[in-house]
Amino acid sequence: MPASGQEVEGMVKYTPEFKFRDGIYLDFEQVKHNNPIPKAKLLASFDYNDREFFRKIFEMDKIYYYDDIGVRQEVKKSDVWGYSRNGILYIQVQEGFNRITFVGNICHFVADITTEDSRYSNYPYSPYGYYDPYYSPYSYGSYYSPYSYYRPYYSPYNRNPSTRTELRQFIIDWETGKVMEFETDNTELLLMKDPVIYEEYARLSRSKKKDLMFVYIRKFNEKNPLYLPVE
Repeated sequence: MPASGQEVEGMVKYTPEFKFRDGIYLDFEQVKHNNPIPKAKLLASFDYNDREFFRKIFEMDKIYYYDDIGVRQEVKKSDVWGYSRNGILYIQVQEGFNRITFVGNICHFVADITTEDSRYSNYPYSPYGYYDPYYSPYSYGSYYSPYSYYRPYYSPYNRNPSTRTELRQFIIDWETGKVMEFETDNTELLLMKDPVIYEEYARLSRSKKKDLMFVYIRKFNEKNPLYLPVE
């Protein structure tokens, strides 16, 4: 992560006008290098200019493409990190693709998450398939959210009575690509990379930390801008 205000050769400072290259990103390293598999290298039976191109290609269980030396390759849909459409990143969580609406050295997004309903099971699961001992169905409604119109909800279309679907918030550490739930401990962990901002946040009361998580993430990103490869 470049120091505050430091320009980087061959890189450009991220702004909301930045466009990620359209295509499929197999992993986060491709995202960091802004180097996806372009649509032209993907094998599809429909037009590359189809507005529903990515929706259609992800209806398949496997994605077929040509690598840099022209050899045909395949990858399971579930192993794909995500894609970019019209310059906007979408990350895969639980086989659904979710727009990353806030990009920086700390990213933020929301996703529909299906979990075990505690009325039917004592074993909640994280969106990545492992046991989540910190899960609470009431954890995500009270603190400040930049998406104030999002609220946890039960899906009326959920046919499995032992599960529930809700909107959950996540952050991404751009340095490592690690996806974490948007809560105070994880926010504090990422803010440690800037000692001044971290110390300021650490002095807040527990309730203030919860209320101001996104404010401090924004402050962190403004002081520590993200740089990406130029075209």
